[in-house]
Amino acid sequence: MRRALRGESSADRRDVRESGERAFLVGLDYRTRTGKGKRSLTAGAQSARDAATSVAVGSKPPSMPEFSADESLDELRTLATSAGATVVGEILQRRDRPDPATLIGGGKLEEISGAAASADADLILFDHDLSPSQQRNIERILHKRVIDRTQLILDIFARHAKTREGQLQVELAQLEYMLPRLAGRGVEMSQLGGGIGTRGPGETQLETDRRRIYRRIRHVKEQIENVRRIRAQQRQRRESVPVATVALVGYTNAGKSTLFNALTEAEVLASSKMFATLDPTIRGVELPSRRKVLLSDTVGFIRNLPHTLVTAFRATLEEVQRAALILHVSDAGSPLTAEQDAQVELVLKELEAEKKPRLHVMNKIDLLEPKQREALRDDAQTVHVSAVRGVGIAAVLERIDQVLEEDPVSRVRLSVPQKEGKVLAMLAARSRIYSREYRDGVVEMEAEAPESVVRRVREFVVKSSS
Repeated sequence: MRRALRGESSADRRDVRESGERAFLVGLDYRTRTGKGKRSLTAGAQSARDAATSVAVGSKPPSMPEFSADESLDELRTLATSAGATVVGEILQRRDRPDPATLIGGGKLEEISGAAASADADLILFDHDLSPSQQRNIERILHKRVIDRTQLILDIFARHAKTREGQLQVELAQLEYMLPRLAGRGVEMSQLGGGIGTRGPGETQLETDRRRIYRRIRHVKEQIENVRRIRAQQRQRRESVPVATVALVGYTNAGKSTLFNALTEAEVLASSKMFATLDPTIRGVELPSRRKVLLSDTVGFIRNLPHTLVTAFRATLEEVQRAALILHVSDAGSPLTAEQDAQVELVLKELEAEKKPRLHVMNKIDLLEPKQREALRDDAQTVHVSAVRGVGIAAVLERIDQVLEEDPVSRVRLSVPQKEGKVLAMLAARSRIYSREYRDGVVEMEAEAPESVVRRVREFVVKSSS
């Protein structure tokens, strides 16, 4: 199956070449022989299912929604665009099993070679991870740069990492990806130099490159460990004050950063491109009960997220592990919501955070048809919002207030002397006051306040209310 873009003039091609590289996409669909009517697995779906099963050892394997091959290719197209490429054509191959040498077989490679040449493509993007030998074999036949799905995601991460921490984590993932792919990248990297004065004992260029990369990996890991230490110290200071952390997680481009901005009135970059947010951002939020919480925006998850990235970004994702509550943000308007949610579950399990208290936020309801919106109903675990329109934001804050167990809220009666101005000001700022009476220089009030506030005014508590 081939879908090439047509109707481009030479002027169009010059404009495209100035703005970015021209990419030709290759998708794969491995058919399963499990019976008529069954949906075939994409190249990565089986590995994702195996990962889910291995996590839940001793339990019944979960019934996990699967991306179809076309849906997976659509996602690759979005990834390519986010990386700055222009998609000029694509091919989807269906086969029973992968070819060990070239993944898709020599005949299909010849077809791709002709199609990519006619589309004037600069590089070939595979919707699958390639082994080092497969990548070399394919490049030898196509005579073009070949990039697999992991390398494409790494490139997007490198483009979007702004802080030193984010850049270090991306570099570590890139180095670990590059290491097994050094062999065979040119004769000069795999043999001793030739000529007088170069013969004899010594190491090959390949060994030299490996040694340099190992040294750089050690150095980057040390720097990331320093970052983790600093982050742990900051977290300890935060945890010394009873302020809970709420972490936003979700599939990439689900609208987490837009929701984060709506809840905190911050100005974090919100973009339709995948992985627009890499560097964690934490902002304070006041709940309706006047409790303070910290909201953390995190990197988006994706199907078959490269393990090197999960490992490299562990310092960042520790915010998810430490959170008192997880806000799982989903794109309500996407036809792949169930599949995307299943992938988020896989990453949460890998982070050992799947049992944390959770609130499911279905975002982008403004993209639904009116009848669909009218049929939506919030429940104890789910809230429907449109972050970009500001719809449902108050409901999210109210629900966080109800679910959050840290620094619980209680209703108390207080008798505070009027001369205690600081205490009265703190109560006005940090609690909900339901009644207030002034008698003989004393303010008698009934208030609802977090436990941290009640502890500070315990000497003025008359009795607790229900």
